[in-house]
Amino acid sequence: MANILATLVYVRRPGQTLMLHRIKRAGDMHQGKWNGLGGKLEPGESPEMCAIREVYEESGLRIHNPELRGILTFPDFRADEHWYAFVFVAHTFTGTLIDSAEGVLQWIDNDRLLALPLWEGDRIFLPWLDQDRFFSARFVYKEGRLCAYDAVFYPLQPGAATASVASSGPQPQRAATSHLYEPSEDDDERCWVCGSPVVKRHCKITCTVCGFRRDCSDP
Repeated sequence: MANILATLVYVRRPGQTLMLHRIKRAGDMHQGKWNGLGGKLEPGESPEMCAIREVYEESGLRIHNPELRGILTFPDFRADEHWYAFVFVAHTFTGTLIDSAEGVLQWIDNDRLLALPLWEGDRIFLPWLDQDRFFSARFVYKEGRLCAYDAVFYPLQPGAATASVASSGPQPQRAATSHLYEPSEDDDERCWVCGSPVVKRHCKITCTVCGFRRDCSDP
């Protein structure tokens, strides 16, 4: 089973996001859908380097200081492949749009994004790009349909020590449940991430729900 690392970049200007309608390449796994820009990391390349290169290759724009907003995990997204995508937002860029070989580029009003033909999971995580928190989410697709997802959110403010968890069962179109847990410094009875019960063994504290593990000696 191969692990594929990739980037997904949303280039933005006031009120609009640059999207790519994937209708040009035969056999494109995104055929017919609207996507952000991006692609696979090359050997030795950092996610930031990949984001800048891919946006330039696909659009002709040179983005500056892309902001990493989240990480997406897609288990078994293709045969024998797990995909991991670093999600960026870029507000600063130079250049002129080209006729992309990947699809049709178009600036889309932000309030119309969710009405486009998107992957089902995109409708869930796109609003997170406007929130003041970092996300790590896993989207499970079967035969091109989203059947489940889960996510953990981390505050962007320095020194913040809280996280929240969201998840969905087999009907992802329903509103996700979420909660926020605020641990105290000496709390060894609850998970610092999701607030669930923990078990202690050999000076390791492990959450019984999300699996988060820490040492008993952690401050």
